Amino acid sequence: MSDLQRSFAKAKLAGLPLEPPLPPNTILEDKHEEQVTDDLQPLLESEQDEDSSSASSASSASSAASTGTIRPNSKHLFARPNGLKPGGRALHPLPWTDYFTQECYLKNTRCDETVIHHLYLTPPAPKGPLFVLHHGAGSSGLSFALFAAELRRALPNCGVMSIDARGHGGTVVKSPQGQNKGEPHDLSLDLLSSDLSDSVKLLQAHLGWPQLPDLVLVGHSLGGPIVTDVASKCFAMDALQKMNLYLATRPKTFPSLASGIEWHTRSRTLRNSTSACVSVPSLLRQSPSGDAASQGGQPWVWRTDISASEQYWKNWFTGLSKKFLEAKGGKLLILAGTDRLDKELMIGQMQGKYQLRVFPDAGHFVQEDQPAKTAMAVADFYRRNDKSTLVLPPKVGGLLKKQP
Repeated sequence: MSDLQRSFAKAKLAGLPLEPPLPPNTILEDKHEEQVTDDLQPLLESEQDEDSSSASSASSASSAASTGTIRPNSKHLFARPNGLKPGGRALHPLPWTDYFTQECYLKNTRCDETVIHHLYLTPPAPKGPLFVLHHGAGSSGLSFALFAAELRRALPNCGVMSIDARGHGGTVVKSPQGQNKGEPHDLSLDLLSSDLSDSVKLLQAHLGWPQLPDLVLVGHSLGGPIVTDVASKCFAMDALQKMNLYLATRPKTFPSLASGIEWHTRSRTLRNSTSACVSVPSLLRQSPSGDAASQGGQPWVWRTDISASEQYWKNWFTGLSKKFLEAKGGKLLILAGTDRLDKELMIGQMQGKYQLRVFPDAGHFVQEDQPAKTAMAVADFYRRNDKSTLVLPPKVGGLLKKQP
Protein backbone atom coordinates (compact mmCIF):
# COMPACT_ATOMS: atom_id res chain seq x y z
CA MET A 1 0.00 0.00 0.00
CA SER A 2 1.43 3.37 -0.95
CA ASP A 3 1.76 6.28 1.46
CA LEU A 4 -1.04 8.11 -0.36
CA GLN A 5 -3.42 5.12 0.02
CA ARG A 6 -2.43 4.68 3.68
CA SER A 7 -3.14 8.33 4.55
CA PHE A 8 -6.48 8.19 2.71
CA ALA A 9 -7.54 5.08 4.68
CA LYS A 10 -6.55 6.71 8.00
CA ALA A 11 -8.62 9.79 7.16
CA LYS A 12 -11.68 7.63 6.42
CA LEU A 13 -11.33 5.56 9.59
CA ALA A 14 -10.93 8.68 11.71
CA GLY A 15 -14.38 9.83 10.66
CA LEU A 16 -16.13 6.64 11.84
CA PRO A 17 -17.72 6.50 15.36
CA LEU A 18 -15.78 4.66 18.01
CA GLU A 19 -17.24 1.41 19.40
CA PRO A 20 -16.33 0.18 22.89
CA PRO A 21 -14.36 -3.06 22.94
CA LEU A 22 -16.28 -6.23 23.66
CA PRO A 23 -15.77 -7.79 27.09
CA PRO A 24 -13.67 -10.94 27.25
CA ASN A 25 -15.34 -14.24 26.26
CA THR A 26 -18.26 -12.40 24.60
CA ILE A 27 -20.11 -14.44 21.99
CA LEU A 28 -22.41 -12.74 19.51
CA GLU A 29 -25.54 -14.78 18.75
CA ASP A 30 -28.67 -14.14 16.81
CA LYS A 31 -31.70 -14.21 19.13
CA HIS A 32 -33.92 -15.83 16.55
CA GLU A 33 -31.30 -18.48 15.82
CA GLU A 34 -30.89 -19.12 19.54
CA GLN A 35 -34.66 -19.54 19.95
CA VAL A 36 -34.88 -21.92 17.00
CA THR A 37 -31.93 -23.92 18.34
CA ASP A 38 -33.58 -24.18 21.76
CA ASP A 39 -36.81 -25.38 20.19
CA LEU A 40 -34.97 -27.95 18.10
CA GLN A 41 -32.77 -29.23 20.91
CA PRO A 42 -35.15 -32.03 22.07
CA LEU A 43 -35.45 -33.27 18.49
CA LEU A 44 -31.73 -33.05 17.87
CA GLU A 45 -30.86 -34.85 21.07
CA SER A 46 -33.29 -37.66 20.32
CA GLU A 47 -31.59 -38.28 16.97
CA GLN A 48 -28.05 -38.38 18.33
CA ASP A 49 -26.23 -41.65 18.84
CA GLU A 50 -25.42 -42.48 22.42
CA ASP A 51 -21.69 -42.03 21.80
CA SER A 52 -22.01 -38.61 20.08
CA SER A 53 -19.79 -35.91 21.49
CA SER A 54 -21.01 -32.52 22.73
CA ALA A 55 -19.18 -30.83 19.87
CA SER A 56 -21.13 -32.93 17.38
CA SER A 57 -24.40 -31.94 19.07
CA ALA A 58 -23.58 -28.24 18.89
CA SER A 59 -22.64 -28.57 15.24
CA SER A 60 -25.96 -30.29 14.42
CA ALA A 61 -27.95 -27.59 16.20
CA SER A 62 -26.07 -24.81 14.46
CA SER A 63 -26.61 -26.45 11.07
CA ALA A 64 -30.34 -26.95 11.63
CA ALA A 65 -30.80 -23.39 12.84
CA SER A 66 -28.86 -21.86 9.97
CA THR A 67 -30.66 -23.71 7.22
CA GLY A 68 -34.14 -23.22 8.69
CA THR A 69 -35.10 -26.76 7.67
CA ILE A 70 -36.73 -28.92 10.31
CA ARG A 71 -37.28 -32.62 9.87
CA PRO A 72 -40.10 -33.57 12.25
CA ASN A 73 -39.48 -36.44 14.60
CA SER A 74 -42.43 -38.82 14.83
CA LYS A 75 -41.89 -38.94 18.57
CA HIS A 76 -42.79 -35.26 18.90
CA LEU A 77 -45.10 -34.83 15.90
CA PHE A 78 -48.29 -35.29 17.90
CA ALA A 79 -47.05 -33.78 21.15
CA ARG A 80 -49.57 -31.77 23.16
CA PRO A 81 -49.50 -28.15 21.94
CA ASN A 82 -48.51 -25.44 24.38
CA GLY A 83 -51.44 -23.71 26.09
CA LEU A 84 -53.87 -26.56 25.52
CA LYS A 85 -54.84 -26.44 29.17
CA PRO A 86 -54.99 -22.75 30.08
CA GLY A 87 -53.87 -22.06 33.62
CA GLY A 88 -53.03 -25.74 34.05
CA ARG A 89 -56.69 -26.71 34.46
CA ALA A 90 -58.21 -29.84 32.97
CA LEU A 91 -60.52 -29.55 29.97
CA HIS A 92 -63.83 -30.41 31.64
CA PRO A 93 -67.33 -29.44 30.41
CA LEU A 94 -68.59 -26.00 31.44
CA PRO A 95 -72.28 -25.24 32.18
CA TRP A 96 -74.43 -23.19 29.81
CA THR A 97 -75.62 -21.15 32.81
CA ASP A 98 -72.34 -19.22 32.73
CA TYR A 99 -73.37 -17.67 29.43
CA PHE A 100 -77.20 -17.63 29.24
CA THR A 101 -79.93 -17.02 31.80
CA GLN A 102 -82.64 -19.36 30.46
CA GLU A 103 -83.07 -22.65 28.64
CA CYS A 104 -86.34 -22.99 26.71
CA TYR A 105 -88.23 -25.91 25.17
CA LEU A 106 -90.88 -24.61 22.78
CA LYS A 107 -93.45 -27.05 21.38
CA ASN A 108 -94.34 -26.57 17.72
CA THR A 109 -97.16 -28.83 16.48
CA ARG A 110 -97.52 -29.29 12.74
CA CYS A 111 -99.71 -31.59 10.66
CA ASP A 112 -97.03 -34.22 10.09
CA GLU A 113 -94.73 -33.72 13.09
CA THR A 114 -94.20 -32.10 16.46
CA VAL A 115 -90.96 -30.22 17.05
CA ILE A 116 -89.67 -29.38 20.52
CA HIS A 117 -87.37 -26.46 19.76
CA HIS A 118 -84.53 -26.17 22.27
CA LEU A 119 -82.81 -22.82 22.68
CA TYR A 120 -80.67 -20.79 25.06
CA LEU A 121 -81.84 -17.31 25.98
CA THR A 122 -80.90 -14.13 27.72
CA PRO A 123 -83.86 -11.75 27.29
CA PRO A 124 -83.19 -8.15 26.26
CA ALA A 125 -83.82 -5.12 28.45
CA PRO A 126 -86.79 -2.90 27.51
CA LYS A 127 -86.21 -1.40 24.06
CA GLY A 128 -83.09 -3.54 23.64
CA PRO A 129 -82.50 -5.61 20.48
CA LEU A 130 -82.66 -9.41 20.33
CA PHE A 131 -79.81 -11.16 18.53
CA VAL A 132 -81.08 -14.40 16.98
CA LEU A 133 -78.18 -16.80 16.51
CA HIS A 134 -78.15 -19.94 14.34
CA HIS A 135 -75.24 -22.38 14.38
CA GLY A 136 -73.73 -24.42 11.56
CA ALA A 137 -74.13 -28.08 10.61
CA GLY A 138 -73.04 -30.46 13.34
CA SER A 139 -72.79 -27.72 15.98
CA SER A 140 -75.28 -26.49 18.56
CA GLY A 141 -76.56 -23.27 20.06
CA LEU A 142 -73.70 -23.37 22.57
CA SER A 143 -71.19 -22.62 19.82
CA PHE A 144 -72.27 -19.01 20.41
CA ALA A 145 -71.84 -19.16 24.21
CA LEU A 146 -68.66 -17.10 24.50
CA PHE A 147 -69.78 -14.81 21.72
CA ALA A 148 -73.04 -14.13 23.57
CA ALA A 149 -71.19 -13.18 26.74
CA GLU A 150 -68.87 -10.81 24.86
CA LEU A 151 -71.79 -9.31 22.95
CA ARG A 152 -73.62 -8.49 26.16
CA ARG A 153 -70.51 -6.83 27.52
CA ALA A 154 -70.48 -4.58 24.48
CA LEU A 155 -74.30 -4.11 24.42
CA PRO A 156 -75.61 -4.63 27.97
CA ASN A 157 -79.24 -4.00 26.96
CA CYS A 158 -79.32 -6.58 24.17
CA GLY A 159 -80.83 -10.05 24.37
CA VAL A 160 -79.48 -13.25 22.86
CA MET A 161 -81.38 -16.27 21.55
CA SER A 162 -79.30 -19.23 20.35
CA ILE A 163 -81.28 -22.10 18.88
CA ASP A 164 -80.51 -25.79 18.36
CA ALA A 165 -81.52 -26.85 14.86
CA ARG A 166 -83.49 -30.06 14.36
CA GLY A 167 -81.26 -33.08 14.72
CA HIS A 168 -78.80 -30.97 16.73
CA GLY A 169 -78.37 -30.32 20.43
CA GLY A 170 -81.54 -30.72 22.47
CA THR A 171 -84.15 -30.13 19.74
CA VAL A 172 -86.41 -33.16 19.25
CA VAL A 173 -88.68 -34.04 16.32
CA LYS A 174 -91.59 -36.43 16.96
CA SER A 175 -94.07 -38.14 14.69
CA PRO A 176 -97.84 -37.50 15.08
CA GLN A 177 -97.92 -40.66 17.22
CA GLY A 178 -95.45 -39.12 19.65
CA GLN A 179 -92.42 -41.22 18.70
CA ASN A 180 -89.04 -39.66 18.12
CA LYS A 181 -88.17 -39.45 14.44
CA GLY A 182 -84.92 -41.22 13.67
CA GLU A 183 -82.14 -40.14 11.38
CA PRO A 184 -81.66 -38.94 8.77
CA HIS A 185 -83.53 -35.74 9.60
CA ASP A 186 -85.03 -33.51 6.95
CA LEU A 187 -82.54 -30.66 6.86
CA SER A 188 -83.79 -28.86 3.78
CA LEU A 189 -83.30 -25.09 3.79
CA ASP A 190 -87.01 -24.28 3.65
CA LEU A 191 -87.76 -26.42 6.70
CA LEU A 192 -84.81 -25.09 8.72
CA SER A 193 -85.85 -21.53 7.89
CA SER A 194 -89.40 -22.28 9.02
CA ASP A 195 -88.05 -23.73 12.25
CA LEU A 196 -86.17 -20.51 12.98
CA SER A 197 -89.13 -18.27 12.16
CA ASP A 198 -91.49 -20.39 14.24
CA SER A 199 -89.07 -20.43 17.18
CA VAL A 200 -89.00 -16.63 17.31
CA LYS A 201 -92.80 -16.46 17.24
CA LEU A 202 -93.13 -19.19 19.88
CA LEU A 203 -90.64 -17.37 22.09
CA GLN A 204 -92.69 -14.18 21.79
CA ALA A 205 -95.80 -16.04 22.95
CA HIS A 206 -93.87 -17.89 25.68
CA LEU A 207 -92.55 -14.66 27.20
CA GLY A 208 -95.76 -12.70 26.63
CA TRP A 209 -94.18 -9.98 24.53
CA PRO A 210 -96.87 -7.76 22.96
CA GLN A 211 -94.49 -7.18 20.08
CA LEU A 212 -91.07 -8.43 19.06
CA PRO A 213 -87.99 -6.34 19.84
CA ASP A 214 -85.68 -5.28 17.05
CA LEU A 215 -84.16 -8.46 15.62
CA VAL A 216 -80.59 -8.94 14.45
CA LEU A 217 -80.10 -12.28 12.67
CA VAL A 218 -76.67 -13.89 12.94
CA GLY A 219 -75.78 -17.18 11.25
CA HIS A 220 -72.60 -19.25 11.18
CA SER A 221 -71.91 -21.55 8.23
CA LEU A 222 -75.23 -23.34 7.58
CA GLY A 223 -76.84 -20.68 9.76
CA GLY A 224 -75.86 -18.07 7.16
CA PRO A 225 -78.19 -19.26 4.39
CA ILE A 226 -80.92 -19.89 6.97
CA VAL A 227 -80.95 -16.35 8.37
CA THR A 228 -80.50 -14.94 4.86
CA ASP A 229 -83.48 -16.95 3.65
CA VAL A 230 -85.54 -15.78 6.63
CA ALA A 231 -84.56 -12.15 6.02
CA SER A 232 -85.35 -12.25 2.29
CA LYS A 233 -88.74 -14.30 2.17
CA CYS A 234 -74.61 -13.58 7.12
CA PHE A 235 -73.33 -15.78 4.72
CA ALA A 236 -71.24 -18.99 5.03
CA MET A 237 -69.67 -20.03 1.73
CA ASP A 238 -67.83 -23.04 3.05
CA ALA A 239 -65.80 -25.32 0.81
CA LEU A 240 -68.34 -28.11 0.35
CA GLN A 241 -65.90 -30.26 -1.59
CA LYS A 242 -63.76 -30.48 1.56
CA MET A 243 -66.61 -31.55 3.83
CA ASN A 244 -66.29 -35.28 3.15
CA LEU A 245 -62.54 -35.10 3.76
CA TYR A 246 -63.14 -33.43 7.11
CA LEU A 247 -65.74 -35.99 8.12
CA ALA A 248 -63.42 -38.85 7.18
CA THR A 249 -60.59 -37.56 9.36
CA ARG A 250 -62.51 -36.94 12.58
CA PRO A 251 -62.94 -39.80 15.10
CA LYS A 252 -66.25 -41.64 15.16
CA THR A 253 -66.20 -42.22 18.93
CA PHE A 254 -64.57 -40.85 22.09
CA PRO A 255 -63.90 -42.59 25.41
CA SER A 256 -65.08 -39.52 27.35
CA LEU A 257 -66.34 -35.98 26.96
CA ALA A 258 -62.92 -34.69 27.96
CA SER A 259 -61.27 -36.59 25.13
CA GLY A 260 -63.81 -35.15 22.69
CA ILE A 261 -62.97 -31.64 23.90
CA GLU A 262 -59.26 -32.34 23.64
CA TRP A 263 -59.57 -33.62 20.06
CA HIS A 264 -61.29 -30.39 19.00
CA THR A 265 -58.51 -28.27 20.46
CA ARG A 266 -55.61 -30.49 19.38
CA SER A 267 -56.88 -30.78 15.79
CA ARG A 268 -57.40 -26.99 15.73
CA THR A 269 -61.04 -27.51 14.83
CA LEU A 270 -61.63 -25.09 17.70
CA ARG A 271 -58.84 -22.71 18.69
CA ASN A 272 -60.38 -21.51 21.93
CA SER A 273 -60.27 -24.16 24.65
CA THR A 274 -62.83 -22.38 26.84
CA SER A 275 -65.38 -22.36 24.03
CA ALA A 276 -64.62 -26.03 23.36
CA CYS A 277 -65.39 -26.88 26.99
CA VAL A 278 -68.81 -25.22 26.60
CA SER A 279 -69.91 -26.30 23.12
CA VAL A 280 -68.40 -29.74 22.48
CA PRO A 281 -70.43 -31.66 25.13
CA SER A 282 -73.62 -30.71 23.28
CA LEU A 283 -72.24 -32.28 20.09
CA LEU A 284 -71.84 -35.75 21.62
CA ARG A 285 -74.20 -38.29 23.15
CA GLN A 286 -73.61 -41.44 25.13
CA SER A 287 -73.94 -44.51 22.97
CA PRO A 288 -76.61 -46.99 24.08
CA SER A 289 -75.32 -50.11 25.81
CA GLY A 290 -74.63 -52.93 23.37
CA ASP A 291 -73.96 -50.48 20.57
CA ALA A 292 -70.91 -51.34 18.48
CA ALA A 293 -69.27 -48.08 19.45
CA SER A 294 -69.48 -48.82 23.18
CA GLN A 295 -67.94 -52.29 23.06
CA GLY A 296 -64.44 -50.85 22.74
CA GLY A 297 -64.87 -48.63 25.78
CA GLN A 298 -65.71 -45.56 23.68
CA PRO A 299 -69.27 -44.64 24.68
CA TRP A 300 -69.50 -41.12 23.24
CA VAL A 301 -70.60 -40.68 19.63
CA TRP A 302 -71.62 -37.72 17.48
CA ARG A 303 -75.15 -36.50 18.10
CA THR A 304 -75.62 -35.38 14.49
CA ASP A 305 -74.67 -37.46 11.46
CA ILE A 306 -73.57 -34.69 9.11
CA SER A 307 -72.73 -37.10 6.29
CA ALA A 308 -76.40 -38.15 6.17
CA SER A 309 -77.32 -34.56 5.23
CA GLU A 310 -75.10 -34.48 2.13
CA GLN A 311 -78.14 -34.37 -0.13
CA TYR A 312 -78.98 -30.93 1.30
CA TRP A 313 -75.55 -29.29 1.09
CA LYS A 314 -76.01 -27.68 -2.32
CA ASN A 315 -79.53 -26.65 -1.35
CA TRP A 316 -78.12 -24.75 1.61
CA PHE A 317 -75.61 -22.65 -0.31
CA THR A 318 -76.78 -22.42 -3.93
CA GLY A 319 -77.54 -18.79 -4.76
CA LEU A 320 -76.56 -17.63 -1.28
CA SER A 321 -74.31 -14.78 -2.43
CA LYS A 322 -77.08 -13.29 -4.55
CA LYS A 323 -79.62 -13.62 -1.73
CA PHE A 324 -77.23 -11.99 0.70
CA LEU A 325 -76.53 -9.02 -1.57
CA GLU A 326 -80.21 -8.51 -2.43
CA ALA A 327 -81.45 -8.69 1.17
CA LYS A 328 -82.68 -5.37 2.54
CA GLY A 329 -81.02 -3.57 5.41
CA GLY A 330 -77.43 -3.37 6.57
CA LYS A 331 -75.25 -6.43 6.07
CA LEU A 332 -72.05 -7.61 7.73
CA LEU A 333 -69.88 -10.52 6.55
CA ILE A 334 -67.22 -11.93 8.90
CA LEU A 335 -64.64 -14.32 7.47
CA ALA A 336 -61.41 -15.95 8.55
CA GLY A 337 -59.91 -15.30 5.10
CA THR A 338 -60.84 -13.56 1.86
CA ASP A 339 -60.20 -16.74 -0.17
CA ARG A 340 -63.85 -17.66 0.41
CA LEU A 341 -65.17 -14.63 -1.49
CA ASP A 342 -66.69 -15.44 -4.87
CA LYS A 343 -67.01 -13.02 -7.78
CA GLU A 344 -70.44 -11.73 -6.73
CA LEU A 345 -69.29 -10.96 -3.21
CA MET A 346 -66.08 -9.29 -4.38
CA ILE A 347 -68.04 -6.99 -6.67
CA GLY A 348 -70.62 -6.33 -3.95
CA GLN A 349 -67.92 -5.47 -1.43
CA MET A 350 -66.30 -3.00 -3.84
CA GLN A 351 -69.73 -1.45 -4.41
CA GLY A 352 -70.22 -1.02 -0.67
CA LYS A 353 -73.24 -3.32 -0.46
CA TYR A 354 -72.07 -4.87 2.79
CA GLN A 355 -69.38 -4.51 5.43
CA LEU A 356 -66.55 -7.07 5.42
CA ARG A 357 -64.47 -8.02 8.46
CA VAL A 358 -61.63 -10.56 8.29
CA PHE A 359 -60.16 -12.33 11.34
CA PRO A 360 -57.13 -14.27 10.06
CA ASP A 361 -56.38 -15.74 13.51
CA ALA A 362 -59.69 -17.62 13.51
CA GLY A 363 -60.65 -20.88 11.86
CA HIS A 364 -64.03 -21.95 10.52
CA PHE A 365 -65.76 -21.31 13.87
CA VAL A 366 -65.06 -17.58 13.96
CA GLN A 367 -67.42 -16.81 16.85
CA GLU A 368 -65.79 -19.50 19.01
CA ASP A 369 -62.16 -18.80 18.14
CA GLN A 370 -62.44 -15.02 18.45
CA PRO A 371 -65.57 -14.33 20.55
CA ALA A 372 -64.53 -10.86 21.74
CA LYS A 373 -63.57 -9.57 18.28
CA THR A 374 -66.68 -11.06 16.70
CA ALA A 375 -68.97 -9.64 19.37
CA MET A 376 -67.40 -6.19 19.06
CA ALA A 377 -67.77 -6.25 15.27
CA VAL A 378 -71.44 -7.21 15.55
CA ALA A 379 -72.05 -4.62 18.28
CA ASP A 380 -70.44 -1.87 16.19
CA PHE A 381 -72.49 -2.98 13.19
CA TYR A 382 -75.68 -2.70 15.23
CA ARG A 383 -74.77 0.75 16.55
CA ARG A 384 -74.12 2.07 13.05
CA ASN A 385 -77.45 0.74 11.80
CA ASP A 386 -79.56 1.58 14.87
CA LYS A 387 -82.13 4.05 13.54
CA SER A 388 -83.63 4.68 16.98
CA THR A 389 -80.69 6.96 17.82
CA LEU A 390 -81.15 9.12 14.72
CA VAL A 391 -82.38 12.66 15.35
CA LEU A 392 -83.86 14.00 12.13
CA PRO A 393 -84.53 17.69 11.56
CA PRO A 394 -88.20 18.74 11.39
CA LYS A 395 -89.87 18.73 8.02
CA VAL A 396 -90.03 22.02 6.17
CA GLY A 397 -93.79 21.73 5.80
CA GLY A 398 -94.23 21.52 9.56
CA LEU A 399 -92.14 24.62 10.12
CA LEU A 400 -94.16 26.61 7.55
CA LYS A 401 -97.43 25.70 9.27
CA LYS A 402 -96.13 27.03 12.60
CA GLN A 403 -95.32 30.44 11.09
CA PRO A 404 -97.92 33.15 11.88
